[in-house]
Amino acid sequence: KSGQHIIYDDQKGPEDLWRKHQTSAFAHDIWIYDVPTGDHTKLTTYPGEDRNPVWAPDENSIFYLSEQSGSFNVWHLPLNHGQAGTPQQVTKFDKNPVRFLTISRGGDLCFGFNGEIYLLPVGATQPVKVAIRIALADNSAETRTVPMMDGATEMVVSPNGKEIAFVVRGDIYVAGIEHGDTKRITNNPVQARNLNFSPDGRKLVFAAEYNNIWSLYEASIAQPKEKEPYFSLSTVVDVHPILENGQENFLPKYSPDGKELAYLENRTTLKVLNLESKQTRLILTGKNNYSYEDGDQWFDWSPDGKWFLVTIIQPERWSNEVGLVDAGGHQQITYLTKSGFRSENPIWSTEGKTMIWANDKFGLHGVGYGGSSQVDVFEMFFTQAAFDRFNLSPAEYEAVKAREDEEKKKEGEKSKEAKEQRSPSPQSSASPQSSASPQSSTSPQTSASDQASPSPQGSASPQKKEETPKIEPIKIDLTNIEDRTARLTLASARLADFVLTKDGEQLVYLAKGDKGYDLWLLKPRTKDLKRLGQFEAPDIEQFGPRFPIELALDKEEKNVFVLANGHITKVDLASGKTEPVKFTAEKELNRAAERADLFEHMWRLDKEKFYVSDMGGVDWDYYKKVYAKFLPYITNNRDFAEMMSEMLGELNASHTGCRYLAQGGDQTASLGAFFDLGYKGAGIKILEIIEKGPLVAASEIQAGMIVEKIDGVTITPGMDISPLLNLKAGKPTLLSIFDPAKNSRFDVAIKPVSQAELINLLYDRWVKRRRELVHRLSNDTIGYVHVRGMNDESYRETYSDALGREETKKGLIVDTRYNFGGNLHDQLTTFLSGKPYLKLFPRGQFLGWEPRSKWSRKSVIIANEGNYSDGMLFPWVYKHFNIGKFIGMPVPGTGTSVWWEFQQDPSLLFGIPEVGIVDEQGNYMEKTQVEPDIEVMNDPKSVAEGRDPQIERAVGELMSEK
Repeated sequence: KSGQHIIYDDQKGPEDLWRKHQTSAFAHDIWIYDVPTGDHTKLTTYPGEDRNPVWAPDENSIFYLSEQSGSFNVWHLPLNHGQAGTPQQVTKFDKNPVRFLTISRGGDLCFGFNGEIYLLPVGATQPVKVAIRIALADNSAETRTVPMMDGATEMVVSPNGKEIAFVVRGDIYVAGIEHGDTKRITNNPVQARNLNFSPDGRKLVFAAEYNNIWSLYEASIAQPKEKEPYFSLSTVVDVHPILENGQENFLPKYSPDGKELAYLENRTTLKVLNLESKQTRLILTGKNNYSYEDGDQWFDWSPDGKWFLVTIIQPERWSNEVGLVDAGGHQQITYLTKSGFRSENPIWSTEGKTMIWANDKFGLHGVGYGGSSQVDVFEMFFTQAAFDRFNLSPAEYEAVKAREDEEKKKEGEKSKEAKEQRSPSPQSSASPQSSASPQSSTSPQTSASDQASPSPQGSASPQKKEETPKIEPIKIDLTNIEDRTARLTLASARLADFVLTKDGEQLVYLAKGDKGYDLWLLKPRTKDLKRLGQFEAPDIEQFGPRFPIELALDKEEKNVFVLANGHITKVDLASGKTEPVKFTAEKELNRAAERADLFEHMWRLDKEKFYVSDMGGVDWDYYKKVYAKFLPYITNNRDFAEMMSEMLGELNASHTGCRYLAQGGDQTASLGAFFDLGYKGAGIKILEIIEKGPLVAASEIQAGMIVEKIDGVTITPGMDISPLLNLKAGKPTLLSIFDPAKNSRFDVAIKPVSQAELINLLYDRWVKRRRELVHRLSNDTIGYVHVRGMNDESYRETYSDALGREETKKGLIVDTRYNFGGNLHDQLTTFLSGKPYLKLFPRGQFLGWEPRSKWSRKSVIIANEGNYSDGMLFPWVYKHFNIGKFIGMPVPGTGTSVWWEFQQDPSLLFGIPEVGIVDEQGNYMEKTQVEPDIEVMNDPKSVAEGRDPQIERAVGELMSEK
């Protein structure tokens, strides 16, 4: 009350605030600040969590929350002239945490526990649950029909090219391409994905998380084709399960004859389901792949249904190759690519004569997380004849094509009468009576226990048997096949998707451009390249894209459809003309039901993908029950995300939690300056103008001047200027300035910056000051770099500064404090581990040492409790290889790889720490703290005084080393 002391708890890093049970250097501690002296004293010593302190009424003690007893409880700590006494436990709850501690003027404690509010009056020993009655809002209109005209997250074009199926917010729709008539196929708060049309276009297969497990479902038009030829104009669509076997099943794809279905079991095991016998057979075991995030696996049926192209990971090296596997279930893998570079997305092309795939051999390679590689599209030719055809000159190809066209014309005339007698129905090309499938339903790999769900009775059957064209078996000559490859793209690029026309003469692809992704049409034979359009879309390599970007050709290969940023666009390949594919997806949105599904989805996904199968010893089933009971009372995503973070925090792991990403709302811009908080007059007094900020361009504005008005609004004494800068980032804003030195006034227009831009300006200021400090303390003999993140951009900055600005220095301080991670530990360690081994010496002139691309002098690193993820692994690796000394504070063990998954409601995001990282002794880097060689704390008082003891010690160490 006197204002002489302040109690607070510290936050040393980026860990989720709802994490529980951790004992690490990051855990919060409670401090007391003596205002007159400026001294800060740490009051708690428990290595786990101590937080949320409140003063007792007499101010001779405090109450706070601590996990010292296992779960968060209220504790009491006496104070004696600012020194801590012995802490005493006040409440004794277990399993669930006490939260939100407050205290009344009289000393009554109030807090939350297990979703209830409790009161502990002064003198009482047992808390009492407060009886609270809240009138809930009327939920009768909880389900609303919302028309959605964008937001598509995947698409597939029908075989006849007249319809397009897509997913919006977890439901499936089919729209007519020409007129946009839209049919809703599913109506469920539970998400569906992985769409695939049957060859006749009368059925759709998909995966859905109905019944709390991913199973396979089929949607079919109930009426016969003569009455209802299209999904988009149909009346009744029959949706039924075709595979419910207690496993997690994904990515179903019909065989070319429509008789079988390939799919992924438990994310990585490739199997085939015979739709008539309901028997399954194993094609490729799950050990050949690892699914980092759902939807990242790949396989492709051959046109004759006898083979699969697959991606498979290399043994003991997490990188993909392309393989060939027979569809009969013999499980023999043939490696088609044998490249140390990453091979992805193999696709059968030219009717099975070739395949195309992506490889990053010739592209520029980024470094670390976010340092994506440029790739090229390659083509492999399965026969010498196909390769020879590809190598024909344009003139030779024209002659061959003319001869083939003439032969087709003659053949067509001979069979004209026979064709006229056949049904014109497009269904004939994929009739269920086709016998082209090479697989037998009695394959030895069939398991009697692995049965699919029986098909429902009463499904519409064909009205008449239609003749099916013969599917020619493809030919594959593996002899010297690696010599029959060609690079199709003319230049490497960051590709989002690609497809080759059936004749192999046109490659359509999406490549990263300056403003999103560019759609290109390349003719490999003539090398003609044309840009067809540009599409705004999130960078596919950046964190958490909400909408994918992909493309698909129509049946006639005259148009390509592009899905970008939730919109579908039709592009004419000949003219480049674009037109939107219009649809109206009527979504019956029940947010409460959707949140209940997302709760189940996140809980299950963690159970299946958490980095250790025993969930770190946590009773995950128990906590599902604890937190599920709150769902009926949550009415918004902000509260839902908080509750989910509370549950995920029970896992005591890094890289988790649920985030609510608010859409729109207030955004206060910044003038890019520090203001004098001691100034009491009208306006705001400029204390410092931040370099590169918006006020720098207005050179007449100087420190000491007063901003009197913003856009004509007078700033009164003590006024909060935030409302005046709301939503003003990047917009012209008029400042009225008073210069006390000249007793003059003037107006100047500037453009305020966003808070994100301000953070970058402040970061640059901080780094510059650290560098200047190092140069001053070392008499300009020691260099300094700060590694902001474990990513490509940070590596390039580090490389540039170390071998540029600091190249002549005798030693280098590598500051990694508050580095939140990525994937750069190996590259950064390699860069700092250079050892001179050769001189460059033309005619007696010394030009330098090899290696030239590494730092080869002494170095030290600085890290602290704020290092996270790969920012934690780097100090461990640096110490492991004895490159130099680690100075600073212990770094908590947060060494796992995470998948951040956006939900079908894109305002929600949650993380799964799924890949454990283990040293040679079997120790997980998660919860393995990295201890510094020299522990130095940047205590609060030193920081307030502008000092940096960790920098000071690092300079001293390098100066003392010989």
